Order: sequence, then C-alpha cells, then structure tokens
Amino acid sequence: MKEQARPAGAGQPATPALEEAAFLDMWRTADLLSAGPARAIKAEHLSLTQYNVLRILRGAPEGLVCGEIAKRMITRDPDITRLLDRLEKRGLIARRREPADHRRVVTRITSAGLRLLARLDRPVREAHQRQLGHLGPGRLRKLAQLLRLARARLS
Repeated sequence: MKEQARPAGAGQPATPALEEAAFLDMWRTADLLSAGPARAIKAEHLSLTQYNVLRILRGAPEGLVCGEIAKRMITRDPDITRLLDRLEKRGLIARRREPADHRRVVTRITSAGLRLLARLDRPVREAHQRQLGHLGPGRLRKLAQLLRLARARLS
C-alpha cells in the first residue's frame, strides 16, 4: 500500500510521502558527501564540475566532442564551452578540430591534467573511504545497485 502525505493541520507540517522523504535523504546525503572530496579538489583551484570533466577525459584518451562530455557529466552545466575554455586556459585540456570534419572539435586531457588528477586520486579516495567505508562492501554494493535502479527510470 502506497504511503500518502498527511495534510498539514493546526500548525503541523505535512508528513512527506515516502518517495519525497527518500529524495530529501538522498539530496542531504549527496550534499554532505560532496563536501569531503571538494576540499581536496578546491585546494587545486578546481570546481567539482571541472574535476568531473577531467575524470571523464582521463577515461577517454582518444578524446571526446563537447556534446559527449556534456552527456557524461554528473551535474549538467549549461555552458560546457566556457567550462572547457577555463580548463584549456590552465593547460589541463587541449581542443583540436578534426581534419576530416572541421565542425568536430575533439577535447583531450593533457599531461598536466593527468598529473593534476594523479595528485587528487589519493585524497579523493581517502575522503570516500572516510565517508562510506563504515558501510562495508556488501552494503556499498547494495546502495550502488539501488541508486542505479532509481536513476534507470529517469534516463
């Protein structure tokens, strides 16, 4: 039986539906979890979004076009071109027009970008371990599975 929200009355707030309560719990948790790795990432003068782009490009050594990077982003950025401009200005990525199709611009991570990510790998991994390690492997696998199921209907 589906749990329904109870209407607010006489100064009492409505009880959220189970789906809303779960959503709010995930939102609060995501906000708290992002704070751990964010400290290490910000120490390197990167935003979480810029870090995400660098990680995406590290996993695609052949490079990606702007639209493909945007599709793989964790959080949507309406101005991916400006984001790439900032990373290119720092020498962390390089963009090149394809000779066969000049409309196609491929973005690749540079050796400087790879070195920066290598410096961040350990502190980010340690932050994740501090935050979630207490759950243990079985619970972490189950949590990841449930989150993938939740996202599957939204994609």
